[in-house]
Amino acid sequence: MVTVRDRLNRLLPAAHVRIYRASGGRVGGSFGTANVLLLTTKGRKSGVPRTTPVNYLPDGDHLVLIASNGGQDHHPAWYLNLVADPTATIQRRGESSTVTARVATAAEKAELWPRIVDWYKGYDAYQKKTSRDIPVVILSPSPSP
Repeated sequence: MVTVRDRLNRLLPAAHVRIYRASGGRVGGSFGTANVLLLTTKGRKSGVPRTTPVNYLPDGDHLVLIASNGGQDHHPAWYLNLVADPTATIQRRGESSTVTARVATAAEKAELWPRIVDWYKGYDAYQKKTSRDIPVVILSPSPSP
């Protein structure tokens, strides 16, 4: 049975993507203190491009994503897509680029997690809410061809 929550979880991100793209990220490019980018991955089953708005934390030349899925007990689809194919496209404001994703090592996550929680306290609550270890993803610029 499809619930109202299920429908909203599909409609709101799609609307966010349309507004973000139409405004060049001026609208929808931030949420409180969080920066938001559009992440386009290849669907691991369909092969179809999938675009999702995702919060990110800048870290030098890298961008850090948190696959929290709001503390649910399953990974977000964008994370599973990146595990299957780590090449993705991002749009930050009006700029698009190709990136390569990798899951942070345990040591990298331990180093980043205090910054992540300081940036958004909700991530700590999400980790306590779920039995899965919330992955941290590091995006690096892809080399130019």
